[in-house]
Amino acid sequence: MASSLTCAGVVWAFLSFLCAATSCVGFFMPYWLLGTQLEKSVSFGTFRRCSYPVRDESRQTTVMVEQCGRYASFQAIPSAEWRICTVVTGLGCGLLLLVALTALMGCCVSELISRTVGRVAGGIQFLGG
Repeated sequence: MASSLTCAGVVWAFLSFLCAATSCVGFFMPYWLLGTQLEKSVSFGTFRRCSYPVRDESRQTTVMVEQCGRYASFQAIPSAEWRICTVVTGLGCGLLLLVALTALMGCCVSELISRTVGRVAGGIQFLGG
């Protein structure tokens, strides 16, 4: 199996993949903020939440739904800042995965990654991070 990467490039490829995978797992998990509400443990992230309040119209009270789920729509995300965070973090994770998978392919394919491509990929990783 021919490679277009040096030993440092191979280490960079695998570390890039581990960092991208960790970032994506963190992005998709709803445990960014933890707390309590109505005496129940709640948590939420940029587009997922666990144990959230819902208005029960039949009893005219607020009840806690004790399950995890994503927001029904992009506009249902609580604030503009959280919407921006969702978009920026999602784009960053996408860029990190793109670079990491390209770097891993460079471990298997000769002359896939040149010095210039490596520098551009590093810049993309900087933006993605």
